[in-house]
Amino acid sequence: ALLALGAAFAPGLRADGVAQSELVLGASDARDGQRALAQHFPGGSGNPAYVLTGQERLEEVAATLLAQEGVASVSVLSEDSPSGSAPVTGDGIQAFGPPGTPAPAPTVRDGEVLLQATLDDPADSPGAEATVRALRERLSGEALIGGSTAVAIDTTDTSIRDRTLIIPLILAVIFVILVALLRSVLMPALLMATTVLSFATALGVSALVFNGLLDLPGADPSVPLYGFVFLVALGIDYNIFLMTRVREEALHHGTRPGILRGLAVTGGVITSAGLVLAATFAALAVIPILFLLGAGGDRGRDHVGGTGAGGDLRGAGRHPDPVSAAARLYRGVRGAAGHLPGPHGAGARARL
Repeated sequence: ALLALGAAFAPGLRADGVAQSELVLGASDARDGQRALAQHFPGGSGNPAYVLTGQERLEEVAATLLAQEGVASVSVLSEDSPSGSAPVTGDGIQAFGPPGTPAPAPTVRDGEVLLQATLDDPADSPGAEATVRALRERLSGEALIGGSTAVAIDTTDTSIRDRTLIIPLILAVIFVILVALLRSVLMPALLMATTVLSFATALGVSALVFNGLLDLPGADPSVPLYGFVFLVALGIDYNIFLMTRVREEALHHGTRPGILRGLAVTGGVITSAGLVLAATFAALAVIPILFLLGAGGDRGRDHVGGTGAGGDLRGAGRHPDPVSAAARLYRGVRGAAGHLPGPHGAGARARL
C-alpha cells in the first residue's frame, strides 16, 4: 500500500528538461550575467537561432521570421558587410554604414543563405523553445533551423523518445530471461510488476522531494531512464538471488520452511547491499549540479525503499507474520501455475 501511495505521485515529476542556466545550483555568475543582459537587450542576444534556406526564399523566410512573435530582429550572413552580417527588415537587406552605403549582398553557398534570428527570450528558456518550435512548424520544408535552442529541443525530444522506447524493451528482454530461468510465466510477471512498482514509487517520492522540499525547476529527461536502468539491473539481480534460493529451499523443505530459510539467508545480504548502494548514490546529491542531484536522489530512494520482490518481502518484516505473508504470495503464484508443492514437498518437483 505504501509503494502504491508513493507511485501515485510519479506523474508529478517534471522530467521534461530545464534551462542550461538552471543546471548549476546556488550562485552562478553566468546566470546573473544573462539576466542583466536581458534587462537591456533582447534575451537571445549573442545566441541567435540559425535559419538555413534557399537563396530564392530569402525574403519570404525573412518575412516569416519577422512576423513571428518572440523574434526581436533578423540578419543575414554577408561577407560584404564589415560586421559579417547585415540586418534584414520588411524592406529587405539594410546597408551597414553611413547614408548612401549600398546594401551588402548575402553570402550564398550551394544556393543557400544563412539567416540569424535574435529571440526576445534567453536561448535556453521555455519561451525561446516555444518560438523555435513555432518557426519549425511554419517553415517546414522551406528552411532548417539550428542554434543552441534547437539543439536543446532536439536533445530533450530524443531523450523522451528514447526512454519511451527503451524502458518497454528492457522489460520485455528481462521478462524473457526470467521465464527461461524460472520456467514459469506468472512468477516472472510478478517479479517484473514489483520492480516496476518500486520504480514508480521512486519517481513519486522524487517528485515530492524535488517539487515540494527542494523546489527544483525540474529534472533532466534522462533521469527517469537512468533510474530505471539502475533499478532493473540491480533489482532483478536481487529478485533472482532471492527467488532462486527460495526455490531451492522449497524443493527440500516445503513452501513455508523454504521461504523462511530463503529469507533468512538472503534477506540480510540484500538489505545490506541496498543500503550500501543507497549511500553511494546519495553522495551525488551533495554535488551542486542539477542532473547529479536528481540522479543521486532518485537512485538512493530506489535502494532505500527496497527493490523488486526482495524489497516487498523484506518489507513483510513489519507484518505480524512475515513468513505466512510470503508463503501466501508463493502459494498463490505456484497454485495458479499448477505446480504447488505439498506441505512437505521434499520429494516433489517444484517448478517456479
